Amino acid sequence: MRDLDVLVLGGGAAGLMCAIEAAKRGRKVLVIDHARRPAEKIRISGGGRCNFTNLHSSPANFLSRNPRFCVSALKRYTQNDFLQLVEKHRIPWHEKTLGQLFCDDSAKDIIRMLLDELEAAGGTLQLETEIKAVSKPDDRFSVATSKGPLRAEALVVATGGPSIPKMGATGFGYELAKQFGHEVIAPRAALVPLTFTDTNKDLCGRLSGVSVDAEVSFRKTTFREGLLFTHRGLSGPSILQISSYWEEGNPISVNLAPQEDVFEVLRAARQQSSKQDLKTAIGQLLPNRLAEELANAFQLKGRLADQSDKVLRKTAEQINRWQLTPVGTEGYRTAEVTLGGVDTRELSSRTMESSKVPGLYFIGEVVDVTGHLGGFNFQWAWSSGHAAGQFA
Repeated sequence: MRDLDVLVLGGGAAGLMCAIEAAKRGRKVLVIDHARRPAEKIRISGGGRCNFTNLHSSPANFLSRNPRFCVSALKRYTQNDFLQLVEKHRIPWHEKTLGQLFCDDSAKDIIRMLLDELEAAGGTLQLETEIKAVSKPDDRFSVATSKGPLRAEALVVATGGPSIPKMGATGFGYELAKQFGHEVIAPRAALVPLTFTDTNKDLCGRLSGVSVDAEVSFRKTTFREGLLFTHRGLSGPSILQISSYWEEGNPISVNLAPQEDVFEVLRAARQQSSKQDLKTAIGQLLPNRLAEELANAFQLKGRLADQSDKVLRKTAEQINRWQLTPVGTEGYRTAEVTLGGVDTRELSSRTMESSKVPGLYFIGEVVDVTGHLGGFNFQWAWSSGHAAGQFA
């Protein structure tokens, strides 16, 4: 029986950050994970270069039933704090669009940094360890594992959500939360491609590989980033972002030419080049393949001179405000993150500790806090892990 001060379940971003901070306080800390390697989501993120945070990270970039819950942790450990840690380890980095920060070389640099920090602080990591059962028979937690029993004063759940199951991701953390009497906001795939059926699926399939700068909206929420057509539907940053807000059975609005008022452009073209074909005019606003397919799908044909304002307005509406109703998403298989999770009403926003079970903490993706695309979910992992690490 190993007796510990802090046992962290999950060797990902949040778990390692929490363990580092707790070990710095002189706590006897062990991190366990069922995987063969730690921090697999870090390793594959950002195309292998890890979008480790975002310069513009703020509470406005996060979704939760309680939007204020994330404020405390994000304020006490900011993107600049994590950047200082990256620079302390002399990891070269660069900024991409919209404040996204990436490693110049490899995501493995971030993993190595965290493992070095954990070792320096005196914490321990144990991999390939399955959790058999968790209980709290007295004032300490008992955890039965494939490598023997463990006891700990504090138990930190940093097991993430079920997104990307091929990496071993599961809903274990939710089951554990329910075991200890916590409510779980129904989880679903987020930051995930949207899928369609019938004619829209066929159209997207014919356009597979075509990308365009687009503005995608659902109700009052809008994102303007890249959009990518796929064989199953739509992907790209703008679609991944809106997927976190989209509600099944409802349409999204896609503006394929956000930089233009298409009606005004077509009306001006009608005056200047009346003999020009409508399809040709659209081709000057959109990539050729896209213009061709949309012209066919929406039956846009004939010379500009023959088009009334009403027809031009309808054409513009189909380009500036294309209404599409997804049938669903690609699910956890390709989702970057999971929406929903452990209800924040039963957690302390300052410490991440359960209000129901003393010594029980929930951090990272397992909690009902989900960031936008672009490094925000990693920042939540760092901030929530840091918060718990100060108290566990």
